[in-house]
Amino acid sequence: MAAAAAWGRALRALRRGSPWGPSGAPLRQPPARPASGSPGGPRERAGAALLAAGYQELRERAAREPAAFWGALGREALRWDSPYHTACDSQLGPDRVRWFLGGRLNGCVNCLDQHVHQSPDRVALIWEKDEPGTEVKITYRELLDMTCRLANTLKKYGVQKGDRVAIYMPVTPLAVAAMLACARIGAIHTVVFAGFSAESLAGRIIDSGCKAVITYNQGVRGGRAVELKKTVDEAVKKCPSVKHVFVAQRTDSTVHMGNRDIPLEEEMAKEAPVCAPESMDSEDMLFMLYTSGSTGKPKGIVHTQAGYLLYAAVTHKHVFDYQQGDVFGCVADIGWITGHSYVVYGPLCNGGTSVLFESTPLYPDPGRYWETVQRLKINQFYGAPTAVRLLLKYGDKWVKKYDRSSLKTLGSETGGICIAPRPSEEGADVIPAMAMRPFFGIIPALMDENGRVIEGNDVSGALCIAQPWPGLARTIYGDHQRFIDTYFKMYPGYYFTGDGAYRSSEGYYQITGRMDDVINISGHRLGTAEIEDAMDEHPAVPETAVIGYPHEIKGEGAFAFIVLKEDTAHTERVKEELRSIVASKIAKYAVPDHVLVVKRLPKTRSGKIMRRVLKKIVADQSSDLGDVTTLDDPSIIAEILDAYQKYKTQQSASS
Repeated sequence: MAAAAAWGRALRALRRGSPWGPSGAPLRQPPARPASGSPGGPRERAGAALLAAGYQELRERAAREPAAFWGALGREALRWDSPYHTACDSQLGPDRVRWFLGGRLNGCVNCLDQHVHQSPDRVALIWEKDEPGTEVKITYRELLDMTCRLANTLKKYGVQKGDRVAIYMPVTPLAVAAMLACARIGAIHTVVFAGFSAESLAGRIIDSGCKAVITYNQGVRGGRAVELKKTVDEAVKKCPSVKHVFVAQRTDSTVHMGNRDIPLEEEMAKEAPVCAPESMDSEDMLFMLYTSGSTGKPKGIVHTQAGYLLYAAVTHKHVFDYQQGDVFGCVADIGWITGHSYVVYGPLCNGGTSVLFESTPLYPDPGRYWETVQRLKINQFYGAPTAVRLLLKYGDKWVKKYDRSSLKTLGSETGGICIAPRPSEEGADVIPAMAMRPFFGIIPALMDENGRVIEGNDVSGALCIAQPWPGLARTIYGDHQRFIDTYFKMYPGYYFTGDGAYRSSEGYYQITGRMDDVINISGHRLGTAEIEDAMDEHPAVPETAVIGYPHEIKGEGAFAFIVLKEDTAHTERVKEELRSIVASKIAKYAVPDHVLVVKRLPKTRSGKIMRRVLKKIVADQSSDLGDVTTLDDPSIIAEILDAYQKYKTQQSASS
């Protein structure tokens, strides 16, 4: 395909040496020209092989001359309306870096039009609907038609370049078309996970000042209907900026339609399947996406046009070694950054075939992922580590039941891949569950508590990145100071990821957990993730969550919540074995004082464990849990409370 041929040309140029100046000088771009080359085939494979063979060389060049490196890739891989004149400008500091200055392009054109021109009947999306065996295939031609009709509908009702549009939809082709329709006309989309409460949705709409909302009458997930329109109706009561709500039909159920409600499919049918794309500046906003945190003011992360699109495409292509004809299965929701990058923008910019997974890993049974892999012949499977841990509870039988021979790559989610086992030198090691190698242009640094860089290997510290890259977020919407405080203030001159990491003796990177999940036991600072990782090694324990709690003597102690496999007997023996594992893997001081068995852990719909709920329960503050609307199943709170109260009673009796 054209995009693949472009990667090959760019990488060959980089290996020969850049014709432009070093990163310290402005990088001037030659006149733009459309990408060309035969679809797929030997040139694409040659580009991938070239990259694998020259990993170390390319990594060093990207570190030494980032502007030249990314400038060459950007020039070849993206379709430009007007050429950029400077690849990177970082003179205003790390929090105000700009990429591809002066360039103009359209993200939707890069994701759709260029591929429709080359291969209109290539499958763009495979919609894996909630009910197994009912998948729907959408070609690039069909997706462009849908996108243009939706874009024209938005324009008809007053949505213009720069307006914000909230998308509250499950993972469907129409949701993807809604994102791309906004990109086509220069509107800024903010996708809100279609499971968040009316309060959470309203907060995001208010903060971003959305002019319109796109939703469905209902969603379908795990065999159950989800009342989306009712949630939107409740939310927009507090949102005076919303002029129209566009309502599509996912089910046959009728919903109330008020004065500002527009039947989306009916209106799209009246519109032309052609819509002129808006030419956007490289640094114009493409979308904003709010963090899933459930307390405090929503944090709208802003991504811009060219840098984000290029980084999503190049990581999708080379981390997964995506080849034309592969079926790429990222099962993330489009409400998260992973879904933006590796369900929509990355695969479609590369002309790939992307799976849209509407269901859950447990519906209708724990074999759903692997049945889908077998039926759709998925080649790359990209899923959340939380889902994998959940499935561990059900054993290997559900995995082995299905044919997985189509799989070439398995990965766990992140939204803009910075450290990954691939690309690498050909035949290089891959260590399971380890991030390992920095991607091109990513310069990791481990920092100590005094803000100094930790040199050498076999060391741990706060994970920072020393050099800007095109996919870096640009700001927090309406609050750039918060952006600086969150990501740049703690370690001046560096981007702070918020994670701790270990650099092995071989120089590979292992993420050890969030730095804010740290407890201080008798003066020993310890990440709760370290304890969890040790306990997760027990074959009977698929999931754990460790929190700190006040301890009269030690200051803080560790309290572990564990989930056991269904057929586990001898619970007390398992607890003792877990204590022994932690003592031997970490130290005796790290052994949890309490280990409580629960059926499930409290998780958000994105799979994140809501540890603050567990902390409140242990602190006997269950009447003040805060906002729990993001929980996947709020009934789990009563379940855990009941188990905790029984545990406390047993502890009192034994003492």
